[in-house]
Amino acid sequence: MRVLEVHEPFGVDALAFVDRPEPEPRPGEVVLRMQALALNYRDLLVVDGVNRWRAPGARVPISDGVGEVIALGHGVTRVRIGDRVAPVFYPGWIDGGPAAEKMQAALGGAALDGVCAEYVVAHESSVVLLPNGLSDVEAATLPCAAVSSRASPVRASS
Repeated sequence: MRVLEVHEPFGVDALAFVDRPEPEPRPGEVVLRMQALALNYRDLLVVDGVNRWRAPGARVPISDGVGEVIALGHGVTRVRIGDRVAPVFYPGWIDGGPAAEKMQAALGGAALDGVCAEYVVAHESSVVLLPNGLSDVEAATLPCAAVSSRASPVRASS
């Protein structure tokens, strides 16, 4: 599969498409075929390798997106094949207020690959169903926006 990576020396000129193996879901995980991405200012900080957003090696940027569930790992019960979901900005922070243990690492930041890939694997507890009334492009803007407003990530059923 194709992914967009940024690496030393960082910056827009350091972005490159590379091939990586297609992900296989482990127990509790889902594979998403990404449909839409949204850019935010934090993504530019990651690409530019600024301060705490500087990855120690190659990193797939972009935190916000929408994907279709195309594969389920053993035991997955929260979503089904074909569901439209968004990976949450802070994997594992699905509800409740901000807390240090929920905000260890953000998608597409210094510690975790993001969603600028054909396929993304995520734990089922780190994706949310999206409302049918929003297009993929509109829904792709929700993950970081929900965190930025200090609200819980959007959780809606079809």
